Amino acid sequence: MSLDFIQILLSNLLSPAVLFFALGVAAALLRSDLKFPEALYVTLTLYLLTALGFKGGVAIHEAGFRVVVIPALAAMVLGALIPLWVYPLLRFAGKLRPVDAAAIAAHYGSVSAVTFITATNYLKGLNVAYENYATAFLAVMESPAIIVGVVLGKLNLNQKNPFRGSSMGQVLREAVLGRSVFMLVGALVVGALCGQAGMTKVEPFFVTPFQGVLALFLLEMGIVAGGRIKELKQAGPFLIFCGILLPLVHGFLGILIGKYTGLSLGGTTLMGVLAASASYIAAPAAMRVALPEANPALYLTSSLAVTFPFNVTLGIPIYYGMARHLLE
Repeated sequence: MSLDFIQILLSNLLSPAVLFFALGVAAALLRSDLKFPEALYVTLTLYLLTALGFKGGVAIHEAGFRVVVIPALAAMVLGALIPLWVYPLLRFAGKLRPVDAAAIAAHYGSVSAVTFITATNYLKGLNVAYENYATAFLAVMESPAIIVGVVLGKLNLNQKNPFRGSSMGQVLREAVLGRSVFMLVGALVVGALCGQAGMTKVEPFFVTPFQGVLALFLLEMGIVAGGRIKELKQAGPFLIFCGILLPLVHGFLGILIGKYTGLSLGGTTLMGVLAASASYIAAPAAMRVALPEANPALYLTSSLAVTFPFNVTLGIPIYYGMARHLLE
């Protein structure tokens, strides 16, 4: 391991966002009574998604739709395809129930907004430029994998009538109009319509407090993740292994897409991070509605207690190293 990589890794591990996440994990493991009210958690989530979407929309306005469309479509296709190979891996190699394999596959095809935000902070710390419109990739990758995963689960639950109990319309509604997806895409559209003139008016609210809000949110995520560590036994060694291996494979695929669609080093890294991430906001909400038969302990523990901590601590520097090796 090179000295350069160790320095990059330490810069990420010692960033405020990651340290607050570690503080939350410690609070859970030490059984502190530290806990965020649900209303505050929702508020922090909506703030981050709104700020992220709005800034991305402004960047799209400045760059132009033609520049964004090709890498965005490639990202969307990758997100939709990931569940198609994760499902058989979990179903046959991991011997999971079909509905559990489908639910987990949906989580790994979808994306984590907070992992993406952590990666942008990491790149800023290294003074590595990236395309500001990369938020568009986050927006288009959120829902396709959820829809594919739900379809896979429904087809296995009831061969004759896959969508008995929850219509396809309900599934699509939760995947596309759930609060996290709707707020992210909606803010993206607003930013694209307003442009830089609109950003100037709201910058004191959406830009200046952003880092502090992110730190609080990751503190809460650390508490939740730490509380699920005991459930790793139920997840089993195979699922824990997949929770680390799948991000590495998907991250490399995302980096290849970034390279061949002409993104910069920073943009390619972010594409890899998105592909490597696993959803723990939009996907669980959709699974509760569409696949209530799936075991939440499996899909939440794998995405939130295994993949998320791996990505925000070790994964992001690894994806940056991969991208730099391929592009430079």
